[in-house]
Amino acid sequence: MKIGILQTGKMAPELAPQTGEYPAMFERLLAPHGFDFQTWAVVDGEFPEGPEAADGWLITGSKHGAYEDHPWIPPLEQLIRDITASGKPLIGVCFGHQIIAQALGGKVEKYDGGWSVGPQLYDFEGTPTRLQAWHQDQVTELPEGAEVTGRSDFCRYAALHYPGRATYTVQAHPEFDDAITQGLITYRGKGVVPDDLLAGAQAELGGKLDRERLSARFAHFFRTGELS
Repeated sequence: MKIGILQTGKMAPELAPQTGEYPAMFERLLAPHGFDFQTWAVVDGEFPEGPEAADGWLITGSKHGAYEDHPWIPPLEQLIRDITASGKPLIGVCFGHQIIAQALGGKVEKYDGGWSVGPQLYDFEGTPTRLQAWHQDQVTELPEGAEVTGRSDFCRYAALHYPGRATYTVQAHPEFDDAITQGLITYRGKGVVPDDLLAGAQAELGGKLDRERLSARFAHFFRTGELS
């Protein structure tokens, strides 16, 4: 099964030699499940011909806002609508979570409650789930038909399922391990994220993360278009 990765952002240049870009992180996350991958760097204006170019699709994170005026965002939104209409499985993570919601009629804003960084505890359908986060933007209004399947005290729409559209999105970063978050604290956080939040995130590193559970859930969703 071929997964098309739509790359919407680039890793901090100080980190990329060690971590790879976002597509490489997702390939590592999903490596146990036997997929093939092809990346389109939509952030650079590189797009597939259409939904038929892959069997399933994944939209990465980004430092950009879904509401920002970039020339690649309108065609990405149209591609999202085309993929959901095609019935091919679509997964979005962080920015991917947000741009999918926006493309399907929801709203994304810079959250006035500030940032969420480092390991966070979510409730995914009654299951406590610990994953890395790095965001200030949030989905603030749901698209019609979206079901909330994950939440936290900070992020009320932390995971969304779109029944009938084979689409599932999460705000957190299952592709991030502690080393990636530590690098972001060092190279992207200072002067942007409040120091106390960075210190708190650093103090939480080293605990168990539920990355493998999300990897298995993503793999199942790609193969079936269903959460369970």
